[in-house]
Amino acid sequence: MSDTEEQDYEEEQQEEEAAEEEEEAPEESEPVAEREEERPKPRPVVPPLIPPKIPEGERVDFDDIHRKRMEKDLLELQTLIDVHFEQRKKEEEELVGLKDRIERRRAERAEQQRVRTEKERERQAKLAEEKMRKEEEEAKKRAEDDAKKKKVLSNMGAHFGGYLVKVRLAGHLRKLGLGAGDWEAWVLS
Repeated sequence: MSDTEEQDYEEEQQEEEAAEEEEEAPEESEPVAEREEERPKPRPVVPPLIPPKIPEGERVDFDDIHRKRMEKDLLELQTLIDVHFEQRKKEEEELVGLKDRIERRRAERAEQQRVRTEKERERQAKLAEEKMRKEEEEAKKRAEDDAKKKKVLSNMGAHFGGYLVKVRLAGHLRKLGLGAGDWEAWVLS
């Protein structure tokens, strides 16, 4: 093996030993582990990175190590891609839901506006109808008042004319020397 390969091998061995020590440490402190178990742990989206295990022995197949790393990287990349597209799908569903809500709200507002406009038109029509009815009643009342005035004036004219005739006749009767009762007898004869 070359020097760099030996260094890589030694580093990986040290990492494995550190990982084994970390695994042993939680066993010693059980109360801390129990507290952690009580809380729900968030699930990692990407699996934890674990270095490939190199078989112990003098002969190491670096092509196999490289192939395993490539497979692991490909798996991580595929996982990230899947997570990305799932997130994107959720966001698209949310957008579609928001668009639907917006469309429903617009439709509701349009319906409310249509109802308000219709009520306003009905109110304006009622006001116009009431105004026309009042104007007709006032015109009818004025016409009746005018008819009464004409009737009163015509009656007054007829009576006043009769009064004038009486006054003139009374003047003539005086000249003739007749009295009021004689006048009726003279008219009837």
